[in-house]
Amino acid sequence: MRRTGEDRATAFFSSMPGGSGEMVNLGARNGAVSSRVAAGQSLRVLVVVLCVPAAFKYLLGDGAPVFHPAAVSWWWLALLFPAGALAAWVWEFLRQPNPWLFGPLLVSAAVSIGWDLHIGLPDGGSQIGQWLIGSGLGCHFNRQFFRRAPSFMGRTLIATVLTMLIATLAALALSAVTHLDLRSLTLGMMPGGIAEMSLTAETLQLSVPLVTAMQVMRLLFVLFLAEPLFKYWNRTPD
Repeated sequence: MRRTGEDRATAFFSSMPGGSGEMVNLGARNGAVSSRVAAGQSLRVLVVVLCVPAAFKYLLGDGAPVFHPAAVSWWWLALLFPAGALAAWVWEFLRQPNPWLFGPLLVSAAVSIGWDLHIGLPDGGSQIGQWLIGSGLGCHFNRQFFRRAPSFMGRTLIATVLTMLIATLAALALSAVTHLDLRSLTLGMMPGGIAEMSLTAETLQLSVPLVTAMQVMRLLFVLFLAEPLFKYWNRTPD
């Protein structure tokens, strides 16, 4: 905000380590410039996804693979899809943040834990979801943004690197205390999106449940605290 001249809402929601789509939605609700929030969030996720796996390979080697085979159960999916949509509608009616993410997420998690399910989406399901997220984010870009992009993106990159360093230190501390897999903990602490980090964990044969749980916890904290913190900050003068 001080260096690039962005307004408070744009600077704040561009910097929050939440999901890309979620921060764009919250930013738009609070008067932020959607194109800049989408660009800052997209750059953050891109840097994490490109750098973290390469760093794992260089510094830690292959490590011990953790396989999590997930069969497709059409019967359970036929129940979970409409139940998730209903939960999303209720969540939206209650004016809670990102209902179409957290409604299905909470329903699927509760059912999976209650019935000890080990199922996944059919081939192509995750790819379609990523395609829709990427398309939605890309639609926020415009020509005016790219006239000021270098300065904004450069400072966003510096902030992302600092956040990744903090996350790495936190993962090292957690690994020393819990003796869990360092790579999985590091990926779980990284400021990427839930979908991106879970897919990266699956590709690297890491603990997908651990990474997903940590990413969900981070996103829950950001989603429910970011907007109240911004409103509190916005009451104070510049």
